[in-house]
Amino acid sequence: MIASKLETRNFSLWYGTFHALKGVTLAVRPRAITAIIGPSGCGKSTLVRVFNRMNDTIPGVRVEGEVLLDGESIYDPAVDLRQLRKRVGMVFQRPNPFPLSVFENVVYGPKIHRLATSQSELSERVERSLRQTGLWDTLKDRLDGSALSLSPEQQQRLCISRLLAVEPEVLLMDEPASALDPIATAHIEELLIDLKSEYTIVIVTHNMQQAARISDDTAFMLLGDLIEVGETQTLFTRHADPRTEQYISGRFG
Repeated sequence: MIASKLETRNFSLWYGTFHALKGVTLAVRPRAITAIIGPSGCGKSTLVRVFNRMNDTIPGVRVEGEVLLDGESIYDPAVDLRQLRKRVGMVFQRPNPFPLSVFENVVYGPKIHRLATSQSELSERVERSLRQTGLWDTLKDRLDGSALSLSPEQQQRLCISRLLAVEPEVLLMDEPASALDPIATAHIEELLIDLKSEYTIVIVTHNMQQAARISDDTAFMLLGDLIEVGETQTLFTRHADPRTEQYISGRFG
């Protein structure tokens, strides 16, 4: 049996008095795409932000249970949050490039984490990261240009390049194509399928067709509970819980 890359065990989270996640137990396979689906407000984004402790920045957050990365607790007092977020990176719903050049966007993380000691090493890292996201041929002569001048799809690919430049192990994607048109969305989906050979990917999506197209495993959430999780094809065709069938068939959500 393949060991989980990420895992939650009976994990609960509260925002003040609001119980946002209720005893969630989920194992995420390495080098696969796991989709988290469910109606708005069900806890999808909260759960994905748990994996690199992004929720820690919100006042009044309280947690119980375990979250493991390679079998080690990410809540251990010895955990370096900066290192955790290097290993487990995140791409958000809307592209958020820095108001800097394309080059400076990509090298921002490597500079912070001191992953390169020379300009030539930084340049190599930029080329490698942009090649991984299919941007190199388009942008290699525009590296000094503003990242804000790029198209929305290019900006989102750049944000993924910026993430890849620090050599993470896990990519968290919170609806990464929701702000893009259908053609750009298809390109991002193809990119994620290519990247899963090297990275563990967890994607939050409100688009069930997208989950069916690109994910290996799917987790269905409702009102803070993890209702069902399994291989995507099985979950979409042979549901263990009637609420899963009701959601997938469009009867609510």
